[in-house]
Amino acid sequence: MSHHWGYGKHNGPEFWHESFPIAKGERQSPIDIDTKAAKYDPALKPLSISYEQATSRRILNNGHTFSVEFDDSQDKSEVLKGGPLEGTYRLIQFHFHWGSSDEQGSEHTVDKKKYAAELHLVHWNTKYGEFGKAVQHPDGLAVLGIFLKIGSANPGLQKVVDMLDSIKTKGKSAEFINFDPRGLLPKSLDYWTYPGSLTTPPLLECVTWIVLKEPISVSSEQMSKFRNLKFNEEGEPEEPMVDNWRPVQPLKNRQIKASFT
Repeated sequence: MSHHWGYGKHNGPEFWHESFPIAKGERQSPIDIDTKAAKYDPALKPLSISYEQATSRRILNNGHTFSVEFDDSQDKSEVLKGGPLEGTYRLIQFHFHWGSSDEQGSEHTVDKKKYAAELHLVHWNTKYGEFGKAVQHPDGLAVLGIFLKIGSANPGLQKVVDMLDSIKTKGKSAEFINFDPRGLLPKSLDYWTYPGSLTTPPLLECVTWIVLKEPISVSSEQMSKFRNLKFNEEGEPEEPMVDNWRPVQPLKNRQIKASFT
């Protein structure tokens, strides 16, 4: 069943609850990370990110964002462990959210401050056997969120940016191999974590969020390439792909934990 959700005036986040009632659920994402309320948890382990075997396959414009997809069928493939996680999680794709200007684009905010964009590396819990089954469980996914801050051009991102002209409109994809996602990680892996949801429909409450404290840099020129993408299919009226972020949701009864003091 396909729902025509999006980020426009008539189908944007304020309407999603009509087709997806969970939008008003107890553990929705994104949230504002209030650093004073976040609690240092000494029991949290360091993150272990092993992307050496990561096998990128293609880059795709899905009409909401663009994503880089990975072959997640191998046991030895790209994994995320440690931190707040029990077990092993495997990378399936990453995508971004960004704004219409360099100031506004991240989904999570830190003390109500937004960043230029936000990268989401999506992993699924290998104990469930496949992504489709994992999303049906509260611990099914782990998403690593990384903020992008305007600064110098990011060499780790340039290979992605160079592909965007070939996937300008919805439904376009291109082969994209030999990409190393390690180039997208900041130096420090200090993080905040909380139980949450997908930030796009179906908004399932199956995500352990791990949001890194240290942003990575992106240049204004690189960001302008993101904004050259279109929400529409080829031949349809042009809709620039901008402001594809969901506003922050109520924290309700959740505790944000920090891996650092």
